[in-house]
Amino acid sequence: MSDEEELLVKVRTRFEDLCRALNMDEEASTEAWRSYENISRNFTLEGSELHWLACALYVACRSSVPTVGKGTAEGNYVSLTRVLRSSHISLIEFFSKLKKWQDMAKLPQDFCQCTDTLERNFTVSAVIFKKYVPIFRSIFKTPSEEPLRVHRSRKQRRHPCSVSELFNFCWVLYVHAKGNFPMISDDLVNSYHLLLCALDLVLTNALLCVARRDLLNPNFKGLPEDFSSRDYRPSLGPLCFMEQLCELHDGLVLEAKGVKEHFWKPFIKKLFHKRILRGKEDSLSGFLDPMNFGDSFLSLSRLYEEHVLASGGLDERIFTGEGASEDIGTPEPSLCEGVENQDSALYREHTILNASVLKVSTSLTGRKYVQEVHLASPLSTAMKSVGRLHTLLSGTKHGPSAKLTQILRGCSRDPSDVISQRLKDMLDIFTQHHKDSSDDSKGMEKDMAVKFFHLSEALYYRILESIVEREKMILGDADLSCILEQDMFHRSLLACCLEIVTFSYRPPGDFPRVIHTFQLPAYHFYKVIEVLVRSEQGLFREVVKHLNQVEEQILESLAWTSDSPLWQSLQSAQVPSCQEVMPPQYLEQNEESSGAGIPLTPTSQGPDLSTNSSIKGVSPSPTTLQDRYGPPPTGGFRRRLFVDPVEGETSATSTPPSSITKPSLIATIPAGQTVVATATVTANNGQTLTIPVQGIPNENGGFTFIPVQVGGATLQPLPAQTLTNTLTIQSGVTKAASSPLRKGSLSLFFRKVFHLASVRLRDLCAKLDIPSDLRRKIWTCFEHSLVHSTEMMKDRHLDQLLMCAVYVMAKVTKEDRSFQNIMKCYRTQPQASSNVYRSVLISNTHVHTHTYSSS
Repeated sequence: MSDEEELLVKVRTRFEDLCRALNMDEEASTEAWRSYENISRNFTLEGSELHWLACALYVACRSSVPTVGKGTAEGNYVSLTRVLRSSHISLIEFFSKLKKWQDMAKLPQDFCQCTDTLERNFTVSAVIFKKYVPIFRSIFKTPSEEPLRVHRSRKQRRHPCSVSELFNFCWVLYVHAKGNFPMISDDLVNSYHLLLCALDLVLTNALLCVARRDLLNPNFKGLPEDFSSRDYRPSLGPLCFMEQLCELHDGLVLEAKGVKEHFWKPFIKKLFHKRILRGKEDSLSGFLDPMNFGDSFLSLSRLYEEHVLASGGLDERIFTGEGASEDIGTPEPSLCEGVENQDSALYREHTILNASVLKVSTSLTGRKYVQEVHLASPLSTAMKSVGRLHTLLSGTKHGPSAKLTQILRGCSRDPSDVISQRLKDMLDIFTQHHKDSSDDSKGMEKDMAVKFFHLSEALYYRILESIVEREKMILGDADLSCILEQDMFHRSLLACCLEIVTFSYRPPGDFPRVIHTFQLPAYHFYKVIEVLVRSEQGLFREVVKHLNQVEEQILESLAWTSDSPLWQSLQSAQVPSCQEVMPPQYLEQNEESSGAGIPLTPTSQGPDLSTNSSIKGVSPSPTTLQDRYGPPPTGGFRRRLFVDPVEGETSATSTPPSSITKPSLIATIPAGQTVVATATVTANNGQTLTIPVQGIPNENGGFTFIPVQVGGATLQPLPAQTLTNTLTIQSGVTKAASSPLRKGSLSLFFRKVFHLASVRLRDLCAKLDIPSDLRRKIWTCFEHSLVHSTEMMKDRHLDQLLMCAVYVMAKVTKEDRSFQNIMKCYRTQPQASSNVYRSVLISNTHVHTHTYSSS
């Protein structure tokens, strides 16, 4: 027997032991082992074999199996927690390995989405649990303050609950409620408010039960003022502490009360009605009574276990277990643990790591403007984002304002009715994609979807008004009917508003689900993102970061799919070069050739974070809605000296110039001779603006401009590239004008692609210690491939082309840069994904790499 066969026999023995421990059925065991054998032959599985076997077993357990009656059931009701504990693998490590297993096994997309949802639910619960412990400690006494329990005879089985039992009961009540509302289960904001509802209910019951007031912390600031009095009696009306809890623990009162009325109360009433919770159904109280608590806790735990097994979800009681840190893989807070231990550096480090999936990392294009903030928790960030959203929409309504209504009616063809009907149709589509998934949540999922849509609708009308006003400022009295009849623009704008609302409540959002829901091509959807961000200055910083990330996802891959409208646009137009679409002042000039070099470091080529910051002097994309959504220009191109003004700015040159004085080449000026020049611009209203400049011809054939003294003040030098088209040299000599920039939506798209690629390439080259001359050659290779072999990008990723360009040019120039080292440096970039280098399209078939490590 060879070593390989002997190893396989040992693994098989461990697998059979594992199946016996889990009481696994034969069908699932056979399927799991077959899958493991197949994958281990084609891939190198590093790390413990038992961990990979756990992945195979979980996948086999979640497959549909025949039932005794008709049809199939999803899974065989084996607890994921038992699988993990029997396999000696932590939850975090399991999720990491399961993602790799999904790639290797090529599992269906639906299954992958289910595991992604499972991980999100776990992460949300982990963040909530870290808030739950300190809040519970502030309301109730700690176990150390609790008096010793008096020993009772066997006949006296009913005893008051302890603080620890109440802690576990409240958490089980919360996670069971959260699990019954799928749309809330991964909604960070509403999940937190659901926790406050659970604490409010338990606090209320402790006050109403005379024998259980000893559980409360007398120092809790939310208690009634006369609570410490011996004569204290609860008020006759229903008790509610939601306002106090929100004020003390950063909740949003209106949101929390909405969750309580529409979700929490109906759910708790059903538990009382089914006698899961024992007590008074009319007042939702009495379950803390010593005669009721034991039965209530037992029934609730059994009901939750059934739900977990049926749904294949995670048993979130794992957070309150004795071995929580080992089971989960990170240090978890404990009710009995001192606060000082929870503030340790190690604990904070693991907290940040554990919640990283809910945070939006700052992309490379935005790091010039915003520094990463690691200390802010995902929950506090989400609360601020939702709070900013509500502040933004305060006083607004679902329909258009009087001002917007007047503007729409002023068009030659009033689009108001079409817009209204379009929104109704989109609401129907959105609610159909959020159908109720269980009897317990009947009608509630739809209510949440409608709430999200109405918030998005109010934001849509607000931003539409701002966009229309800006277009009128640029185009003057021109009729906007043609622009406002663009169906793709309106649907994209509403979808983008919906993504903002969804992200605010459920970071990091679920893009590209929204464009799949409304069947919007990514290539058309991205066009509205920059328009929206430039028109709405009140967006929260994290929202702008998310939109920037969404745009980059489209530019790097989603716009390049084989069914993308981009390919239709390219049938009638040629892919522009970088020099044809990028303003010269943003290009790194290559001294060795006359061609343009790589685009410079981050500028405002997209909706970067500078849009919502105080940074000035950054030029946004000079395009209107007509440029983005209108047909491609058919006539000659004309380059303008000034870009369109940003909202809020006024300028005498805001009207596009109708005529520009253009020079002609007459003679050559000797190097070193000072030349006086003027840039003359004539606007549509006939007003002329002349700008004095001085320049000295340089050896490259261009001009080096020097400051001009005007009235004792020094005018700042203007870039030579900006003035090339507008010079009238008094000596009658000038350099020929450069070719104008290409305009239109296709040119804007490639301008953004080139900018994004340049930022990522610069970062990659810096980490690989690649010199600037080789970096320029890599860029030339990349640009040539993109311009002349554009089909190479179909169904592929921009980063794949960049890494290949780095590897090829390093190989050609005899530089020692292994592809493994290139991938290592690539993985440090914030947008990096293992699928980029693990699954590569070659001849319409995906080729997978063959090493999956445990790291």
